[in-house]
Amino acid sequence: MAYKKPRLAVFKMSSCDGCQLSLLDAEDELLDVLGGVELAYFPEASSKMLKGPYDIGLVEGSITTPRNVEEIRQIRKDCKILITIGSCATAGGIQALRNWKDVKEFTKIVYASPEYISTLDRSLPVSAYVHVDFELRGCPINKYQLIEVLNAFLNSRKPNVATHSVCIDCKLKENVCVMVAHGTACLGPVTQTGCNALCPSYDRGCFGCYGPMDSTNTASLAKEFKILGKTSFDVMTMFRNFNAYAEPFRKESEANEK
Repeated sequence: MAYKKPRLAVFKMSSCDGCQLSLLDAEDELLDVLGGVELAYFPEASSKMLKGPYDIGLVEGSITTPRNVEEIRQIRKDCKILITIGSCATAGGIQALRNWKDVKEFTKIVYASPEYISTLDRSLPVSAYVHVDFELRGCPINKYQLIEVLNAFLNSRKPNVATHSVCIDCKLKENVCVMVAHGTACLGPVTQTGCNALCPSYDRGCFGCYGPMDSTNTASLAKEFKILGKTSFDVMTMFRNFNAYAEPFRKESEANEK
C-alpha cells in the first residue's frame, strides 16, 4: 500500500493574516515540512481547495461573528488535530478590547447602516467554542515554533515549545534590565517567551505579545509598575494589549480599572 501523506489545512477567522504570513515566511523550513504533508486547504497560499477531513488544521483569528461560530464548529469536525496560532486565536486578539465596551455603540459610529452588521458582543479565542489540541501564542507567532509544532504532531510527539518568561531570554542575551536600569515598565516578567526578547534588546519594555507565562504573578508586577510612578489607569492599559483577554492579563487589568 502506498504511503498517504497527512492532510494539512489552514483556516482564517477574524484576524490580520499576520500569523499565516509567518508560516509562509518560514521558506526553506516550510518546504521541508510540506514535503511530508499534502497541503489540502490554504487560501492564503494556494488555489487548491480540497474538502475535509484533514489530519491537521491550523486556525488563525478570533471568533467575533455568528459565521465564525458556525465555521469553527465545522472545522473542528473536519480536523483530527486542531492547532490555534496567534494571539487572536488563543486569546481573542487586540479586537478583544471590544469586550469591555458596547459593540453596538461602535457600529453606530463607524458604519452608516449598522443594522446590516452581524457581529458578536465579544471577541473570544477558538477554545471558547471548540476543543483545541494545542495553542501556539504570539502576535505574530514565531515561525520556528510553528515548524516545531507541526513537526511534533506529524511525528506523534509532544511539541518542544519553551514556556519560560521573556526575562530568561534577556538574561541569556546579557541584556541590561530595562526596569532596573531605566525605570521602564516591562511585561517581560509575566510574558511567555517567543520573541527572543526583541523589545528589551532595544531598551523598550515588553508589550506582552506572547501572552501570560504559566503561573504568572501579575499583581506583584503591577505593584512594581506603581513604584515606578505608573497610575492604575496606566497599569490597566498595559495589560490590555494583544492578549488583553487572556485570563491573567484580563483579571489584572480589571483589578486596576477605576
